[in-house]
Amino acid sequence: MNYKTAIVWVAACAVLILLIVGAVGGTMVKMPGKTHKGPLPPLTPEEKQLADRLHEHVLVLAGQIGERNVAHYHALQDAAQYVGDRLREYGLTVGEQSELVEGRTVVNLEGVLRGSRSPEEVVVIGAHYDSAPGTPGANDNATGVAALLELARRFAAVQPERTLRFVAFTNEEPPYFQGKAMGSMIYARRCRERGENIVAMLSLETMGCYYDKAGSQRYPAPLDRFYPDTGDFIAFVGNVKSRDIVHRAIGTFRKTTRFPSQGVAAPERLPGIGWSDQWSFWQLGYPGIMITDTAPFRYPHYHQPSDTPDKIDYGKLSRVVAGLDRVVGELISN
Repeated sequence: MNYKTAIVWVAACAVLILLIVGAVGGTMVKMPGKTHKGPLPPLTPEEKQLADRLHEHVLVLAGQIGERNVAHYHALQDAAQYVGDRLREYGLTVGEQSELVEGRTVVNLEGVLRGSRSPEEVVVIGAHYDSAPGTPGANDNATGVAALLELARRFAAVQPERTLRFVAFTNEEPPYFQGKAMGSMIYARRCRERGENIVAMLSLETMGCYYDKAGSQRYPAPLDRFYPDTGDFIAFVGNVKSRDIVHRAIGTFRKTTRFPSQGVAAPERLPGIGWSDQWSFWQLGYPGIMITDTAPFRYPHYHQPSDTPDKIDYGKLSRVVAGLDRVVGELISN
């Protein structure tokens, strides 16, 4: 590369960076409403009870059962049994989608509430119940499963206008992540084969870590230019095509819930944007978002043996789940 070519190349890169930063500063990060600032209100009696139930779920999954994946197959089965039993206990009929992976049968679990007004429009609330190799997976992702179960408990007696599905996915973690054997990919592929109209998918992923200290939050560039460095918020994350769902969900959350929140609708190739089950739905053309504490960008125990139930802030997780109750309620109404 000669000198003049190098200058042109550097200038082109600079322009590209400026365009990316400008785009991020516009449609990608601009969200409706305002995040909550200041002290949090006291937990209500209902939120305290919710916190206790969330704690119980995490203790069973990450404490009693522990590491759960194909390599720890009996634990993976125990986790599936626990999730299925709770969904049935709450009054949902539970279906199983089985798949043979490395000679082992793994299952996605699905509880369905058929819509009364627009049953052909489907809202999916999902969370993966497996854990990464070498970790009991309290935050990743027993917290997401606990949130899924408590939302299912809340809506089991509700007649939604749109069809509402609660789905617990297997095999989100490596070595199946973003592969054909990823549980959510198997599920989303079947939805597309059936011609189903999924209007929104919410992936509940790693939701229990919060810090009030500056410097506790990191981001992939260029997002670090636009967001706070204190990890006290819940994040609503989507790809560009899912921007409307990001806006609708965080808009409802901010209107109804006094808890910090941030949102982004960015290209899925940006690190972290596609790091959960919503990615599978994007590949099949469905809109989806991730609800997360941002996992490795905040949580020091991510994918570590130290990801244990004592690391979770159950009070703040309860506040988030209570807010998501209102988000789901808005999404299932058309």
